Amino acid sequence: MLDPIPSKLLKEVLPEVIDPLLTIINSSLSLGYVPKTFKLAVIKPLIKKPQLDPKELVNYRPISNLPFLSKILEKVVSSQLYSFLEKNGICEDFQSGFRPYHSTETALLRVTNDLLLSSDRGCISLLVLLDLSAAFDTIDHTILLHRLEHFVGINGSTLAWFKSYLYDRHRFVAVNEELSYRSQVQYGVPQGSVLGPLLFTLYMLPLGNIIRQHSVSFHRYADDTQPYISSRPGETYQFEKLTECIVDIKNWMTSNFLLLKVLIIGPKSSACNNLERCLRLDGCSVNSSSSVRNLGVLFDSNLSLERHVSSICKTAFFHLKNISKLRPMLSMSNAEMLIHAFMTSRLDYCNALLGGCSARLVNKLQLVQNAAARVPLLQFKSRLKTHLFNLAYT
Repeated sequence: MLDPIPSKLLKEVLPEVIDPLLTIINSSLSLGYVPKTFKLAVIKPLIKKPQLDPKELVNYRPISNLPFLSKILEKVVSSQLYSFLEKNGICEDFQSGFRPYHSTETALLRVTNDLLLSSDRGCISLLVLLDLSAAFDTIDHTILLHRLEHFVGINGSTLAWFKSYLYDRHRFVAVNEELSYRSQVQYGVPQGSVLGPLLFTLYMLPLGNIIRQHSVSFHRYADDTQPYISSRPGETYQFEKLTECIVDIKNWMTSNFLLLKVLIIGPKSSACNNLERCLRLDGCSVNSSSSVRNLGVLFDSNLSLERHVSSICKTAFFHLKNISKLRPMLSMSNAEMLIHAFMTSRLDYCNALLGGCSARLVNKLQLVQNAAARVPLLQFKSRLKTHLFNLAYT
């Protein structure tokens, strides 16, 4: 509702309006100023699950929409900023979020590979998953501008542009054509923006240096940070480095937003059992988990991915059953589309991690794929049987 014309219409008349649009974007960059109309967002609440109580506000996910012209401007800035970061080596090496040729799969491959190599050497590994709650909404604009100036090296009109981009932003809520009053955005990067994720990674730049000071390995994906360390069974005192690292991390960021999950990986031994009983992080006893969900993949203590494969199969067959019921009402192309959306996407997600799995687990996934391949042909087989029956009858 914030756009003057539909984006589809804009694309059709683009040759006629390209020059004015170019003037607007270049003027914004040269003056270091973002128009106020580009800094207004409309929020449309979306219920998370149909069975949740619609009267409870916590059951809604706020979806923020921005004017498409503002996204064009942000895309121009984002491409130039990322080129500058790559050229000067400013990006965090172990950050896989919002970067070309990086993904959750590359992040998990690196962590899994390190943990498996340590396990092959007979070491015990401790993996801690740090999850920030509402991370993108808690960014302080003053601190972010300080990062851009002193960590990234942005100044002059460019820094003025980012200051104009962050300050004096407003938003309002739209529900059933009813509009709320406009409120000012004082913290966080704009949800649904092009620049927001990149600015968040720059905001978190000092975190990598803090972890390296303790000789602890780590990998990050967006607001998900995974420090981990390995040690011989008789040298579990090495894990004190990780404890000290967690303390420094909590001192650096607001501790109330941290959620800790701990997974002990390694050979089953008395050392592991003793470690589970005495494990303490920042003065608090922490119980290890038998499995944790890490970027959508279930990790278990021996990295067998047994639970992950079982979860995929259970979910896949649930959707396959529902698609089979709808198959008589669907065309072949629509049936294939549903299969790819609900089945293939789950089988393909981070499947590089399954490279070292047992043949038994791979066969379970193969059964799912075989069943999925037969569903689009159900109606075809039914029609074929009917046709053959009619031929035999005549």
